Amino acid sequence: MATRTIIVPEGMEFIRDELGYAPAVRVEQRLYIAGQIGRGSDRQLVADKEAQFTQVFENLRQVLEAAGAGFEHLVEVTSYLTDMRDLPLYMQVRDRYMAGCYPAWTAIGAASLCGAPGYFLEVKAIAELD
Repeated sequence: MATRTIIVPEGMEFIRDELGYAPAVRVEQRLYIAGQIGRGSDRQLVADKEAQFTQVFENLRQVLEAAGAGFEHLVEVTSYLTDMRDLPLYMQVRDRYMAGCYPAWTAIGAASLCGAPGYFLEVKAIAELD
């Protein structure tokens, strides 16, 4: 069996300890990143839509960096949006972080996220590490 390493960036320990899952799991050279949402370091949902989308990518960046990686290591991204009309905004924010990176990408419309109102975006990803 391949070695599994749990990746928990500083400030995200509550995800493992209270919610019972890992922000990411490394298996050999592959990093599986759990869905990132627009909660800040204070664990509060960011209300403004563009700011929430930015927070999602900041959280994704933190997970990647904790694993010694960056956005250029992403090979697959799945985006869940509660309103597909937000796709242009999503792509604007995404391109601030992933310009020049071309992972495989799937966007999925979702009725709700995290079982609570106000969440507009969740992004999960897979990265291939050096």
